[in-house]
Amino acid sequence: MKLVRYGDMCAEKPGAIDGEGNIRDLSSVVDDINGMALFSRLDAMKAADLNSLPIVEGNPRLGACVGGIGKFMCIGLNYSDHAAETGAPIPKNPILFMKATSAVVGPNDMVMLPRGSTQTDWEVELGVVISQPCKYVSVEEALDYVGGYFIANDVSERHYQAKLSGQWTKGKSCDTFGPIGPFLLTADEVADPQNLSMSLDVNGKRMQTGNTSTMIFTVAEIISHLSQLMTLHPGDVISTGTPPGVGLGMKPEPVFLKEGDVMELHIEGLGHQRQIVGQDA
Repeated sequence: MKLVRYGDMCAEKPGAIDGEGNIRDLSSVVDDINGMALFSRLDAMKAADLNSLPIVEGNPRLGACVGGIGKFMCIGLNYSDHAAETGAPIPKNPILFMKATSAVVGPNDMVMLPRGSTQTDWEVELGVVISQPCKYVSVEEALDYVGGYFIANDVSERHYQAKLSGQWTKGKSCDTFGPIGPFLLTADEVADPQNLSMSLDVNGKRMQTGNTSTMIFTVAEIISHLSQLMTLHPGDVISTGTPPGVGLGMKPEPVFLKEGDVMELHIEGLGHQRQIVGQDA
């Protein structure tokens, strides 16, 4: 099932995409696509007769596909070829950093360069949302706790990330640096999260091409590892790392985003994102 949140920012409504590509209003089934709904109403959403639900007319804005996110966890350097392009060693355990939830926006909302930014970069990633409390789980059972999958753009300001001292979170949490969506594909429709092709273009030029099969740590290994450290709650999301082709790794010189650039992201089965880059006042 493809679950969406549509409408004006901070006033999104729950919906689902039917077989014809129409958005159907899910308001009679759930109040929102959030952790509580994924925990207690996921089966009811999947059982809904979409053809009996109202069609949403027009072309509404799509919001972030998960509302009310608790923790936004990100895994760094999780593709060996991406680690190589940045000059970093292969990690022995998943590298964890957090992205502020205030960075989250819809899949086609503008990405705004913060004041003073000179090194804002792109990262297409597979996103995962947790649907039930998850603590001390094994790798073998970890995927049972996944509610669905989505595209994430882990937008990053590299100078803030590496040069302002402290943790990577500084360069990852600027406003609009967390586009997610366009839809949340429920986990039952993803046969193998470790075999999904992915790409990112900037201004029509292919920058990133990859496949989740080349992750260093699988989705299941990531969830199991994190669950040994903290309880993962319904509505927590994980962005699982990016393949090579980020601007920081371009040769002979890095290439970074500028006002007016257009990013387009795709992951097999998970749809398409498109963001225009703007400049914060």
